[in-house]
Amino acid sequence: MRGWWQDLTDLVLPADCAGCDAPRTALCARCRAMLDAAVPRRVRPVPEPAGLPVVHAVSPYAAEVRALLLAHKERGALLLAGVLGRALAGAVRAGLGGPGGGAGPVDRPGRGPVLLVPVPSARWAVRARGHDPVRRMALAAAGELRRTGTPARVTAVLRQRRAVADQAGLDARQRLENLAGALEVGPGGGRLLGAGRVVLVDDLMTTGASLAEAARALREAGASGPDRGTVVYEAITREGREEQRIGERQERSEWVHRAPEKTAPNGLGRMLRAAVIAAPRDSFGINRN
Repeated sequence: MRGWWQDLTDLVLPADCAGCDAPRTALCARCRAMLDAAVPRRVRPVPEPAGLPVVHAVSPYAAEVRALLLAHKERGALLLAGVLGRALAGAVRAGLGGPGGGAGPVDRPGRGPVLLVPVPSARWAVRARGHDPVRRMALAAAGELRRTGTPARVTAVLRQRRAVADQAGLDARQRLENLAGALEVGPGGGRLLGAGRVVLVDDLMTTGASLAEAARALREAGASGPDRGTVVYEAITREGREEQRIGERQERSEWVHRAPEKTAPNGLGRMLRAAVIAAPRDSFGINRN
């Protein structure tokens, strides 16, 4: 009900720009252009949590971008989902090797569609907000990817299996402890993950704890349990072996260390990608190994 009412009021009532407070527009031309023109880049938090997939972000979490995300998430500015979804699609393209801010497709023959897996919010947060902002942005991003030639869909297979505390005010270590083991892939989700290239999506990365926990849950679903995700697991193992043969020497040595027992799980780690709208400014460091 809240979402329907917010949609109606957004259409009828004038509003100031959610990014910069320019009058009588929900999103001014300058803020829209800032997001549309942003070039996504690789981001890595300090310290970087174990198991974090490769993450691409559109912009530092500051100024107008911070205001836009908060307006969409906390104040129900639902009309922002479209422009945020387009920006998120750019981060997805960058992570999959396509042109980061461009419109060209990134699909490759035989590799299947792009599967956008939203990091789930706590149930209490969704109830309090009246909507799920990450899933809403993921749906917009999937639509943008399809519009520009890349088969994509949202595959919301992750769910919480225990309650977690509010992350606000927690440091990096506390966030890891708070989220450890909190997520799981729902029944049947392992088979769905075998249908294409998986990209975790979220609105924001701070310490990387949420993305690392989501990646852990996806890896677990791909390697064990009743839904073994055989297609995912076997494909990853093959790619891991290929990476040992032809991949970059330095990166190869970092993730397999020539240990056969580590090839499959670490291969899945290399296949996983993540895309977010924003990340802390210092996580955009260049030339950091």
